[in-house]
Amino acid sequence: MAKLVTWVAVAFLVWMRELVSAQSEWNTAHATFYGGSDAGGTEGGACGYGDLYSSGYDTNTVAISSALFDRGLACGACYQVKCAGKASECHPDSPSIQVTVTNFCPPNPSLPDNNGGWCNLPLHHFDMSEPAFQRIATYKSAIVPVMYRRTACMKSGGIRFTMSGHNFMNLVLVTNVGGMGDVQSVYIRGSKTKWVAMARNFGQIWQSTVNMSGQSLSFMVTTSDGQTVVSNEVAPPDWAFGQTYEGSQF
Repeated sequence: MAKLVTWVAVAFLVWMRELVSAQSEWNTAHATFYGGSDAGGTEGGACGYGDLYSSGYDTNTVAISSALFDRGLACGACYQVKCAGKASECHPDSPSIQVTVTNFCPPNPSLPDNNGGWCNLPLHHFDMSEPAFQRIATYKSAIVPVMYRRTACMKSGGIRFTMSGHNFMNLVLVTNVGGMGDVQSVYIRGSKTKWVAMARNFGQIWQSTVNMSGQSLSFMVTTSDGQTVVSNEVAPPDWAFGQTYEGSQF
């Protein structure tokens, strides 16, 4: 039975990804890469994910320009990207790759759009981790035109909630979000409180000033497509700062 449930869940995620992709039109952009061959330079970033390996994002990550980043609301969104350059730049048959937004590519107004100012407004640009870039294009190409579209995020396990801060400033990093991936709102509820709306601190770090120490914690997460998932009592009454708790998934 457990294997059947797992198979059904995987099949549903694949169907959802294909459905979202089918409904999303391909758009044009350019892509570069950063972070080194091991993607070590992509750690941290404007979304607040920190260690991308422990957060579940691995090396299939991307920093996007202002036109796409939307002041951090796009953190966690997934895109399907494929090379659209010359045959000498792209891998044969132009394979596509799914990348998750984990960082911001800042504009550089002092440089022209076509020579270093790749992330200037209004350009759509993907600054991919080097390993991700090399899955679609050659290293020596450095910058290539690409086609991209939104796609559902394929994640293993539940949404993760990492606690930090102190009693009167609860900070919660929300990671490993499936579905559309880009969390737009988070509510927290203690076993002795009602639902409390959390404010975005930055990226996907959310904050609440309500003291919920000694209470089990539940979370309600909504993504950009309006879908909501409730994770009831995922953190026990003795939850601690620095710990990560896993909830339900889209």
